[in-house]
Amino acid sequence: MSFTSLGLSPCVQSHLQHLGYQQPTPIQSQAIGPLLAGTDLLAVAETGSGKTAAFLLPLLEKMHTKARKLHAHQVRTLVLVPTRELAIQIHQAALRYASAYPKACTALAIYGGVSINTQMQAMRTGCDLILATPGRLLDLLEKNAISLSQVEHLVLDEADRLLDLGFSEAVQTLMAAIPKHCQRVLLSATFPPEVQTLAQSLLVNAHQLDLTPSHTFPTHLNQRALLVDKNKRTALLRHLLSTHPQAQFLVFVASKRGADQLVHKLHKYGFTGKTLHADRSQKERQSALARFQAGEIQVLIATDVAARGLDIAQLAFVINYDLPRSSADYVHRIGRSARAGATGTAISLIDPDSEAHFRLIEKRYQIRLERESLADFAPSPSALSAPTPTKGPAPVKGRRKSKKDKLREAQQRKTHPGT
Repeated sequence: MSFTSLGLSPCVQSHLQHLGYQQPTPIQSQAIGPLLAGTDLLAVAETGSGKTAAFLLPLLEKMHTKARKLHAHQVRTLVLVPTRELAIQIHQAALRYASAYPKACTALAIYGGVSINTQMQAMRTGCDLILATPGRLLDLLEKNAISLSQVEHLVLDEADRLLDLGFSEAVQTLMAAIPKHCQRVLLSATFPPEVQTLAQSLLVNAHQLDLTPSHTFPTHLNQRALLVDKNKRTALLRHLLSTHPQAQFLVFVASKRGADQLVHKLHKYGFTGKTLHADRSQKERQSALARFQAGEIQVLIATDVAARGLDIAQLAFVINYDLPRSSADYVHRIGRSARAGATGTAISLIDPDSEAHFRLIEKRYQIRLERESLADFAPSPSALSAPTPTKGPAPVKGRRKSKKDKLREAQQRKTHPGT
């Protein structure tokens, strides 16, 4: 199948060819038609599957075909996303696709961490397409700076992550402000019960697509599990960076503090790297991502929340320096590599303390990775064979003896030495 058979305008087809799009991905070939027809859509697809174009192309086409004058604060298409980085990336993609039309639609990314006044001013004339995080969108709604009463299309992108980050209540509040008859799209990399419940309440007679392969991972992704002494993880990471000097690495850590400490250690050995986490300003995060995408730095160290939605072409390596807390985060992390048919490698660093947790991830996705090790960084045989510590008997609980009690007992021992 080619883009010529999907019902898109000739100018869009020509523009996609100019952008280097040869043929639609499975989700694009199966989603664009129903969305052009006005059907609700539920799509479960792996990261890097091309889902952004799958919903942007038909919705931009519909807005172009049925152009209308916007009044102040109005929105035609609303896309809700979990993070500011994803809002920015989809906004950039929308501008690329919309430039195919003689009169491009207006698009605006709305997220926290930047001045709300600028966003309020931009909404004074209305906007065709809004890419927004729930929190900042609610702020604008409460200030009457935006109206959702005329929304024609609603997209919830990465719905599983929206719920993971605690946006469930915010999403429900926003749903109440949106017309019931608008076309609705829900996209997710996983389909846990919470997302199923949301889909049931949100969608009507939806066209359903489940494009996740049985293994749920990108087709050309090589997954590896390296056994490592916990105190040698940084040394092992330096070894990997030195072994592949031309490759770029996205390294996941468990905390903001851990990210800062790790990048400091790498800088001391001459490696170029930046961090991506919530304590970085929006300007710092955008600069770090831009430099990484431009190939100016070799390693980007990120927390799960900050790296959500990153779309980095030809990313060679994803490293789980710290294992993710949940199995769903494992999928989202490693899906940053091997996107859109490219090849990539995901390496999880496993020490004796985290082995049991990684086995739970393997069990969840019915995989079993061979445990590899490098001699200079491997844990000792005794650490690998050591049994899991068991808890001893619980201590006897009770009121601590007061100073008066202790003095009384001492006096009794003097009076009755045998007791």
